[in-house]
Amino acid sequence: MAAVFALTAVTACGSDGAPLDGSLGNPAPAKNGGTDGGFDGDGKAGAPALPKAGSMAKAAQIVARYADCSDLSTDPQDDDFFPGDEIYDQKWGVTERGACGKGTRIFMFKDLKTFQARYKTELDEDRKESPNRGHRGKFLLGQDFAVLPDQKPVIRNAIKPGGLLILNCHPDFNPPSGYRKDPALIKGCVLTNYFED
Repeated sequence: MAAVFALTAVTACGSDGAPLDGSLGNPAPAKNGGTDGGFDGDGKAGAPALPKAGSMAKAAQIVARYADCSDLSTDPQDDDFFPGDEIYDQKWGVTERGACGKGTRIFMFKDLKTFQARYKTELDEDRKESPNRGHRGKFLLGQDFAVLPDQKPVIRNAIKPGGLLILNCHPDFNPPSGYRKDPALIKGCVLTNYFED
């Protein structure tokens, strides 16, 4: 997870430029990104909902449960911002970007489905040259924000019960039994709590 997605020399990311992996259960897709918000179609208890922030400040508070996010900046001129992250603004529907320092980035977006679709499209294109790219996944997702940390402990903490889930769109991704592999909003993608170092 070095230069988000421009990663290759990042701690949390693999050499394929992706930073994550995980899963347990298989509820039906739902509006919050793949999990059913706590209930299945019959109104019975199901997978827990992804956290929703509503603002960059709230997203930073959520991220602070897993990583140091006391020095949040939304200034693209800040040293903590990663060059090239602006590509997410238009094509991915990102409305605001933040950097917590220590390599953790937050992306607020308008529409989760658009964000997931864009990731899958770009991953499919990248895999033409590097078939293993994205096998670990990349972003940690909430309902209206994504996190891109570059430290493995942050990822491991974030995917604990009640936390964020990893977006994985690699066709060969198959976590061990007992991990989540919830359908995402885009066919071919899942949300998981399995992270392979």
